[in-house]
Amino acid sequence: MSKKPQFASKIGLIAATVGSAVGLGNVWRFPAEAQANGGAAFLIIYILCVFLLGVPVMVTEFALGRSGRSDAVGSFKNLGAKKFWWGVGGLAILASYMILWFYMVVAGWTFEYLWQSATGALYSPVAGDSGDLSARFAIKMKEFITQGWNPLINTYIIIVLNIAVLIGGVQKGIERLSNVLMPLLFLILVIFCCVSLSLPGAPEGLEFFLSPDFSKITPGVMLNALGQAFFSLSLGMGILVTYSSYFPKNTRLTRTAVTVSLLDLLVAVMMGIIIFPAVTTFHLEGEGMRGATLVFITLPEVFAQMDWTRFWSSLFFLLLTVAAVTSTISLAEVIVAFLQDRFGFARLKAVFTALLPLFLFSTICSLSQGPLDYIQIFGRNIFDFLDNLATNIFLPVVALLMCVYMGWFAPHNLLKDQLSNYGTISTRLYKPLIFIIRYIAPALIALVLIPALL
Repeated sequence: MSKKPQFASKIGLIAATVGSAVGLGNVWRFPAEAQANGGAAFLIIYILCVFLLGVPVMVTEFALGRSGRSDAVGSFKNLGAKKFWWGVGGLAILASYMILWFYMVVAGWTFEYLWQSATGALYSPVAGDSGDLSARFAIKMKEFITQGWNPLINTYIIIVLNIAVLIGGVQKGIERLSNVLMPLLFLILVIFCCVSLSLPGAPEGLEFFLSPDFSKITPGVMLNALGQAFFSLSLGMGILVTYSSYFPKNTRLTRTAVTVSLLDLLVAVMMGIIIFPAVTTFHLEGEGMRGATLVFITLPEVFAQMDWTRFWSSLFFLLLTVAAVTSTISLAEVIVAFLQDRFGFARLKAVFTALLPLFLFSTICSLSQGPLDYIQIFGRNIFDFLDNLATNIFLPVVALLMCVYMGWFAPHNLLKDQLSNYGTISTRLYKPLIFIIRYIAPALIALVLIPALL
């Protein structure tokens, strides 16, 4: 087997890992959750969850991947784990692949909106247009997502882009792209923060976002914050195990986990700073803050009421496309690494074997939002069923079992050796981390999982 590839630089390592974590959940799910659950009160609980759950579980996955030096299955195998644990890694790979089927479709939507913004077509009137912007963008959203060839064509463009990047490998593909796209993403976020803070409604929007309303905090809200932290950090997907297998031996795992978590958290907070002043200024609160509606209806309506509409809309959907593409690439790399490490595939063969089937699977997911929406599985269309099964059930199960393995069944001192880089750096955090991994994290993850199973 060829030598295991590695990230070439610390900056590239951080950029790639942050790119794997930052996704559409930071952009549309976090602001919606904060709006519905007490603003800063939700933010405070979310921050606590990131550091109480996110960082320890991330360290666990980093330690497993770097010590095993392989994919999500091979890392368990290389550490001498029993076959049950190989199955845990296999479940992570399966979850990533299932997520990839529909995430390619969502990434295609963002690319379509980028194109429509740049050409101005997004803001052109529709048949029977009454001048109501919300109604106009609702019609366009339905057209873009459910009708015609556009959703499929854009999905295929994203798949081809993924293939082109992944063929380049870890350094020339993933790392090189991340070194360009992640600084671009943060630059766009800074620009939008400056613009949003200059809006007339900025003080009111920031007051809501940064002033906690603890009266809205319930056990359900706490679970939502926990789930948001869990999914926004890409825990349980096999991504962090795979990427950490490319970490150099001198990488400080705890510092890397904290850095990645802070940057991921920063993206979510910056989105709050961008969105709340904007929706307050143009009085678009309420229903417009929900999920995809926020991104594909409410924000285009905001841009329509600003000078340089096409510029701001194009810049925002460029931001969204960057977040989506870096996420799809990291998900795809989980499967590519598995094929290379387990079956000895060359890079090119592994990439094509992993991604060419997506032309079929993602097509089915896309069509399930339109012509195939009559196909229901447990009351959900194919797209929503896969989303619920993979993200709400498989990922928590994988993360929980990884904590159990690393806390109780891993080779003696494995975690301590990985945290200390085999005794070359301080391990003051080992005892609190192993306590959280053994007891706290599994209990908290179970709280996220139980509601999904009921």
